[in-house]
Order: sequence, then C-alpha cells, then structure tokens
Amino acid sequence: VQLQASGGGAVQAGGSLRLSCTASVRKYSFSSYDMGWFRQASGKEREFVAAINWGRGGAVHADSVQGRFTISRNNAEKTVYLQMNNLKPEDTAVYFCAASFGPGRTVALTQREWDYWGQGTQVTVSS
Repeated sequence: VQLQASGGGAVQAGGSLRLSCTASVRKYSFSSYDMGWFRQASGKEREFVAAINWGRGGAVHADSVQGRFTISRNNAEKTVYLQMNNLKPEDTAVYFCAASFGPGRTVALTQREWDYWGQGTQVTVSS
C-alpha cells in the first residue's frame, strides 16, 4: 500500500483546510483498509487525530479535534479526507495518513498498530 497525502498549507486561526490521502493498493481493495490520520508537531511525538474503519465507515476522533475535524472516505476514489475547521495554532503539525488491513481488528489509536504511512503534509496555523 502506498499513500500520498496532500492539502496542507498555511492558514490563520479559525480557517479551514481539507487534507486528502490517496492510496495505491494491490492485494486487497481500498475498502478493506482502516484509514487514519496522525500528526506530529515539532519536538513532540506523533499523535492520533482520527480514524475511519473499513466496514461501515465508523469514525473516531481525538478529543482535541472533536467537533472541528471530520474524517471521511471515498472508496471508489481510494481516498480518505480530513476536513479541518476552526483551526487553532496548536493544530500546527505535519499530518500523516496511515492504513492497516481492517478485517479482524478494531480501529487502532496508537501509531505502532498501523502498517502503512504516507509522507506527511505540513499544516501551519497562525494566530
């Protein structure tokens, strides 16, 4: 699985961005993968942001972004999105998309449980 993230940029606080992550898959269909977003601020560890599962598309979001960020997926386009609204300076980070084969597992919230990673896209929010 290869993941290509895009959509990052620089915005002012209160603004919005939509990140996209397009997957290239071979063995299994894209719909069989849990998809997630993590972020890593400078000098900090990578942290969970949101994930969406392979089956019914149930989503989970970190408390810090709940109500502001929304993860979604389009299986036909093999793409997962992260709509980010009401951005805050503390959202500044490199955002990474991740994937893991879904059947037989619950959606993971820690980075070590994800198998495939994209290259990251920078999001910078100024006050």
